[in-house]
Order: sequence, then C-alpha cells, then structure tokens
Amino acid sequence: MTRFRSIPVLALLAFGPGAREASGQTMPDLVTADVLRVCGDPGNMPFSERKEDGFENRIAAIVADELKVKVRYYWLQQGPGFVRNTLGTGLCDLIVGSAFGSDIVQSTNPYYRSAYTIVTRRGTFEGLARIDDPRLKGKAVGVIAGTPPVNRLGDLGMIGSMKAYAPYQLDPARKHQTVAAEIVSDLAEGKLDAAILWGPSVGWLAKRSGVPMEVTPLLQEPDRPSMTYRIAMGVRHGENDWKRSLNTILRKRRADIEAVLREYDVPLLEDEGDKLLEPSR
Repeated sequence: MTRFRSIPVLALLAFGPGAREASGQTMPDLVTADVLRVCGDPGNMPFSERKEDGFENRIAAIVADELKVKVRYYWLQQGPGFVRNTLGTGLCDLIVGSAFGSDIVQSTNPYYRSAYTIVTRRGTFEGLARIDDPRLKGKAVGVIAGTPPVNRLGDLGMIGSMKAYAPYQLDPARKHQTVAAEIVSDLAEGKLDAAILWGPSVGWLAKRSGVPMEVTPLLQEPDRPSMTYRIAMGVRHGENDWKRSLNTILRKRRADIEAVLREYDVPLLEDEGDKLLEPSR
C-alpha cells in the first residue's frame, strides 16, 4: 500500500491519538444520509483505484445502489495511519475491505473468505500446492516482508531462497502501482521462480501479466501462521445501526458481490475448512 498489498493491512494499523470517539453513537449521528462516503486507496488495484475500477469500488457501488445514494471517496494511500486519518477523523464512513475481527474498526459480518496463494509460471511446477514442496528448495521465491508466508518460509529454513519485497515503497518513480504487481512482473520476467501472495491481490494481476500463470490457494498449510482470512467491511466502533444496515445489504446482495469477486479472480473459500467455494447458482 504505500505500499502494503497483502492481507489485511488494516489489522496491522492503529487509530492512535486523536481518533474520533464514536462510542454510543448511532448511524444517523455519524453517517451522511445522502451519500456513501468510502475510505479508499487511489492506487491499489485490483482492490481500488481513483478510476473506481477495482473490485472494492464495484462492491461499494452495490452498497450505494441498495442505499439509493451516490458514492463519494476520500482517497488516501493505505499504510500506517490509514484508519486514524480516514474513519478516525470522520472524513468517510466505510472501509470496504478489512480483516474480520480487527480491533481498530468495528467489523460487519464477513462477506468473503480467501487465502494466500502460490504463484508460478505455467508448466514450471506441476501440482505445486504447498510451501514445503521440496521443489522450492533453493528457488527464488518472492514474498512481501512482514506477511504470514515469510514466517512459514522461516520455519522451513527457506529464508536463503526468499526474496522479500519491502511493504512500503515511497519512491514516486516506481514502475509498478503496488508491491504485488512488482512481484508478479518479476515472476513473469523470470527473475523469480515462484511467489506467495494474498489471493485477492494476485489473480487479476497474474491474468494481465502477459505470461500464463498458475495461482494455487494454500489450503494444506498448518494453522499457524494462518494462510486464510475472512474479510468484512469496517466502520467506527459504536456505529451499530450502520453496521446492521450493512449486514442486511451484504445478505441481500450476496450473489452480486460474489459475482464481482469471481470476475476479478479472487479465490473464494467456504466459511469453514479447506475447500474452495462452489459458484452460486
């Protein structure tokens, strides 16, 4: 994001001093009734972009359609202070993608569950589905520093082959919009043998890399570190009416939201267990 493109950076951020207190407030007190004010990153595809062509932009539009209002964005690059300077200051009222259960926001019900994935050029590692596959020993594996796969690779003694990309890149001259996009590009060019990235970030990127790739959800890993996460929407603590309204919309428009996620090649898992979710009929 500025630049951490992996799961649930929101679970790692903090409101900090000056955050707006919302305890005891209800939806009419803190949510503008005539517009849906969304906190978004202007350059974080496939999640969001100023042109509003990311899947979180599309999902925000579904919510706005149900509320019969227009969407208005407050744009800020995600990174330290994102929650504090968006929801916390009252400049916007909704974060579309947030790790379920994060204590820095109040979560809606989760609306999808996904996993980290292992990504390879098609034909290089047939059937690769585990980080401990011996074929990865000594291979160049791209990961984002600070993410769960780094811990797993460390546990397996594979740090030597790991190429960790810094999560926050502030260089305005960088070639790629996100760290995940940089890693996928390096994989396509043969600078990496494999990459381990958050699934929702990588399917769309892999398809547009110009090189056929295999994106395989990591569903056979140990429970710790976790490779699967539930994603919800985030609102301010205490805005219980607003949360309930969003939960109603998430239930009502579930099929529409799932269709958007599948269009962007987001790996979708069943609520429990290690199985991919069958498409809604």
